[in-house]
Amino acid sequence: MRRPALLLPAVAAVLLLTACGSEHSGTQDGGTQDGGFGAGGSASPSPVDRPAVDGVRITSVTIPSASASASRSASPSPSPNESAGGVRAERLPGGLPADSGVSAAYEVVNSTADALTYTVLFDFTTSTGGVMSNQKVTVRSVGAGRTVTGTVRLGTLVPGASRVTTVKVAEVTRVPADEAPSEPGVCPPSGIRVTADDGDSAMGLRVVGLLLENCGTKDRTLDGYPRLSLLDDDLQPVRGVEVMKGSGGIATVAGFDDPPRAVTLKPGERASAGLMWRNTTGFGDAVDVPYVRVRATAGAAPVTVTPHLDLGTTGKLGVSPWRRAGERTGIGS
Repeated sequence: MRRPALLLPAVAAVLLLTACGSEHSGTQDGGTQDGGFGAGGSASPSPVDRPAVDGVRITSVTIPSASASASRSASPSPSPNESAGGVRAERLPGGLPADSGVSAAYEVVNSTADALTYTVLFDFTTSTGGVMSNQKVTVRSVGAGRTVTGTVRLGTLVPGASRVTTVKVAEVTRVPADEAPSEPGVCPPSGIRVTADDGDSAMGLRVVGLLLENCGTKDRTLDGYPRLSLLDDDLQPVRGVEVMKGSGGIATVAGFDDPPRAVTLKPGERASAGLMWRNTTGFGDAVDVPYVRVRATAGAAPVTVTPHLDLGTTGKLGVSPWRRAGERTGIGS
């Protein structure tokens, strides 16, 4: 699937930002709004003049000098018996700094007529283009014609990593704000939380799982298959792809051709379904589907997920029925 790989260890923070107009977003890991790296640092933001990627542009980058980074790395850590701000601090191995000091200020401009939620993957790279780490940031509900600004921070790099000199926008996805998957710990008004996993792949075969949680207060019954609409980069319908109930002969994968049956979920229980395809390329134009609008049942509120379906020229997508979570559907199951 054509999405940049998330590198580890990347700091796992995700910024969940709400925008009603042209305003500042929150910052990551308690960082300063101007992109500096706090007391004890000396770097200043350097302006960046690069084109926007789908409305997201880095406006400045803060990169501490090599000597400043070395100084921060060499600074002694508190001993296990010392405390900072009332919180006991443990010594970090090898003099690892608490923060690299690398950050980037960015802006998100929604030039469309609808409110959108953006998910942005930022790459932190070396002078030769090697990606040392990345951060994923979610900016929620950017209103039509509005601009949101924020700061993304690298955090801590592993010992021995090459020096980061550049921050780039690696990938941007944007979905209608009222169709975005809800953030962790928040139950949408529908009482149903729908997300997609990162998928499995083997020998050109792809499987992505759709995950549904009943986060509401009453029982929910699923009977049949998820209702799917395939969307392009402009969130418009993709033509020429057949969505088939079951495997459709794409491959033999456990659970895909099981007959649908009613699944009743009590509050807190989960169900799953799967999407399956091959990325074989033959004659004709290859088809990529970045977005899939999912309705759990007929008439349910839609949720738009971003599985990045690289369908090649096959023109086929299989979908399995909903099943109670734990009855695995996927490659190797």
